[in-house]
Amino acid sequence: MKKLLFLIVGGLLISTGCNKSSSSHDEKIAPEDDQTVTMRSCAAQDVLEEQLKADASLRDRMNAIEEFTQRFSQNPDAQRLVNGVIEIPVVVNVLYRTAAQNISQAQIQSQIDVLNKDYSATNSDYNLTSTYNSVKSGNIGVRFVLDQVVRKSTTKSSWSTNDAMKKSAQGITPTSPTTKLNLWVCNLGGGILGYAQFPGGNSATDGVVIDDNAFGTTGSAAAPFNKGRTATHEIGHWMNLRHIWGDATCGNDLVGDTPTHNAANFGCPAAGHKSTCTGTPVEMTMNYMDYTDDACMYMFSAGQKTRMLAVFASGGPRNSFAQP
Repeated sequence: MKKLLFLIVGGLLISTGCNKSSSSHDEKIAPEDDQTVTMRSCAAQDVLEEQLKADASLRDRMNAIEEFTQRFSQNPDAQRLVNGVIEIPVVVNVLYRTAAQNISQAQIQSQIDVLNKDYSATNSDYNLTSTYNSVKSGNIGVRFVLDQVVRKSTTKSSWSTNDAMKKSAQGITPTSPTTKLNLWVCNLGGGILGYAQFPGGNSATDGVVIDDNAFGTTGSAAAPFNKGRTATHEIGHWMNLRHIWGDATCGNDLVGDTPTHNAANFGCPAAGHKSTCTGTPVEMTMNYMDYTDDACMYMFSAGQKTRMLAVFASGGPRNSFAQP
């Protein structure tokens, strides 16, 4: 179904930013950026360039991870989870200036609940598509457990993608990032919904950042991003998934069973929406790694599952999470 997989680490996204409207990395973002928005877009390239400049060895580490992932995908025996499930402790770091931004425990738990449904394929909308029944992932084999909530009041009206929210001066440093998934929830400026760090990056900044208006299903969560799927998407990146269109026209997401997309999709595309790429395949617009609205993304593919499990395998970049 897909083009031959190949290494493209030179263009891989070290941190992927998913935007609410437009991209910006300027700290001086006006408070009015905290608004209800209707479309995702991406500011990933700017983040990629900055992190590559800051860490000359990152490209080599990501090349090694990609080579390991390809070997893992060719070994079915390695893909069986020994204990049946990988339990991932989650630390939620809340940075707030207003009462609404200081999201409730109920809102946090609603996000954990969504993650567990989406990653176990027990979400109620999982069977809405028949086009890609043969390549649905089923249960990924991970379970998210809320470990801790850390809160900090701030005078900042908004945050950019420079990881300031992860540093003690203004934000919250990550808790045990080699064994716990850190999520930062804050008011992201410039229209950004969230961004994630791929495997191979600095552990001091490892984790996922999500705008408070796109976190969970209640409280400050706002339509059309109020079903918790921003976290599902970003954690997919944290587990080494790429955008389904490969961040290029008819690009490669390094997964063999997803169709070639000519670009990102937005909103809720009509059933049977076709790519303009070679073969004009029906696009997998319901995949969590596209840019459709929360209500219209509801599956991973089997190939994406294999890619995610590789990070937890022996020798994989997140194997420490798979330890008892």
